[in-house]
Amino acid sequence: MSSNNHYDVTQWPHGDPSDDVGAVINSIIADIKTRQTTTDAATGRGKPGAVISLPPGDYRLRTQVRIDISFLRIQGAGHGFTSSSIRFNVPEDQWPDLHELWPGGSRILVDLPAADGERDRAAFLVARTGSPRISSIEFVDFCIDGLHFTGEGAGGNPENSYVNGKTGILVADANDSCRVTGMGFVYLERAVVFHYADALSIHDNFIAECGSCIELRGWGQASKITDNLIGAGPRGHSIYAESHGGLLVTANNVFPRGASSVRFHGVTRSSVTGNRLHSFYPGMVVLEGNSSENLVASNHLLRDHEPWTPFFGVDNGLDDLYGLVRIDGSNNSVIGNHLSEIVAARGIRPSGSRPVIVRLAGGEGNHLANNHVVALDVDAQASDDCFEAQVDALLATRASQRIAVTAVMVDAASSGNTIVDCGTDDEVVVDRAVNAFRATPSVGS
Repeated sequence: MSSNNHYDVTQWPHGDPSDDVGAVINSIIADIKTRQTTTDAATGRGKPGAVISLPPGDYRLRTQVRIDISFLRIQGAGHGFTSSSIRFNVPEDQWPDLHELWPGGSRILVDLPAADGERDRAAFLVARTGSPRISSIEFVDFCIDGLHFTGEGAGGNPENSYVNGKTGILVADANDSCRVTGMGFVYLERAVVFHYADALSIHDNFIAECGSCIELRGWGQASKITDNLIGAGPRGHSIYAESHGGLLVTANNVFPRGASSVRFHGVTRSSVTGNRLHSFYPGMVVLEGNSSENLVASNHLLRDHEPWTPFFGVDNGLDDLYGLVRIDGSNNSVIGNHLSEIVAARGIRPSGSRPVIVRLAGGEGNHLANNHVVALDVDAQASDDCFEAQVDALLATRASQRIAVTAVMVDAASSGNTIVDCGTDDEVVVDRAVNAFRATPSVGS
């Protein structure tokens, strides 16, 4: 039996999806609203919503998609990600030799007119107030491409700026049980922004070469960010959440260059577990704004140097005393993490200082246990080949010598903490009169 609640943008009689898929999708949503008007029809029937399909192809978006109905699924046939950054840093006379130039799959080309307001800059805007909250909006298996960056970029190349004012998906009002799954996001200043999310799932997406990747704002609860591949810009967030409780951040592979890998502000009773986090700067994991009762466990953190020539020397403005992990909150647990600091000793800032790995900047009652720190001096090199440079840097394990670090620093503003087996006596800076400390045994002790 065919369903009149399943739409194909290429078959819809109104508009041209290749020229303006936004206008086509808005027309489809208007049709759904016209047909689904009864909240309680016979035998408990209501408004089932619909599926809008995007077959493989390129669809320019000149009109913002505005979603104000629940139970809507927009689905494509592939996330289509390919690196725009690599292309834009290849001399243009070499482009004819490239197998592909642009992302593929089911691809939305964001070509909205310039706008000032946050809402007007989003390709997809989900907004509806009132009761119940808008629910079960799903974005699945297509690519949202911002096309070009336009700011002042590294090496004078605007395509390296991560700035263009474009947002992929913005959910502006309270929402429940929404999903972003199997998507590709590229060359957007902000990829995914949710306000007031409850039971949100952001899972198995490829979100890279975006200024900021995932932002959970306002407040929220019981959501998850899992199994994503993520890479933000040096002034943006890879994963950011504020005023959330019960948030699960697990099994993500976070690429370097984002200003932070995971940043929580006022987040409580949440978990950051089993992630692989990679950064070129300090401030990889930040719990601030009295973020409390969180678990940070079994993560692999790697801080090393930018190896790709176009971005060599770019940083997030933080020095090495800031801490790879920085906590300003209470009763957090940081347990069983592996932290690698693989840097050139000559590049440490301030010069001659010992880089701080975990810094307790404020709060009380935090518990640090069995964290393993590896700190090695390397000869940092840059290369014009992005892929080879980063793979070579990741696989290199030879180093001239170990470098001295402060494995844990506890500021005077933080007390009542317990630090167990996270560094030797010489590697932990702590007031033992107001904190509990047991050193990791050193060789020969």
